[in-house]
Amino acid sequence: MKDISEQRFYLVREDVLTEAMQKTLEVKRLLQRDRMSILDAVNKTGLSRSAFYKYRDAVFPFHSIVRERILTVFLQLEDRSGTLAMLLHTVAEARCNILTIHQTIPIQGRANVTLSLDVTAMEMDLDAFLQQLKKLDFVESADIVSSGSS
Repeated sequence: MKDISEQRFYLVREDVLTEAMQKTLEVKRLLQRDRMSILDAVNKTGLSRSAFYKYRDAVFPFHSIVRERILTVFLQLEDRSGTLAMLLHTVAEARCNILTIHQTIPIQGRANVTLSLDVTAMEMDLDAFLQQLKKLDFVESADIVSSGSS
């Protein structure tokens, strides 16, 4: 196998991956999140162990490739007492380290917040994190502005 610096990588949409590759990603997620054995994880997903071993070092979720990551999120919040504190609590529960916070002065009952986060320790994927933020009843919108390594 080539040294990682000599390998070429491609970014591919999930829907064009083979079923075995998609199931391999699911097995890897189960192994990390639920701490189950490989045998239990492949049985749960319906993937053969040989297929898992074939693809495990070849397919990765996009967010797992970069180890140190900075994420910038732009949110529009309702101007209510305590919303920023609840937002920051949710971010902390996701194991994000808050690097910077910028909040505008509320106008017409709305405030914009931009957060720069170190998401290196975050265990959920970025889409799930964004959905968690959007579920907060005071969040009107949440968008990723930029994502990259530091």
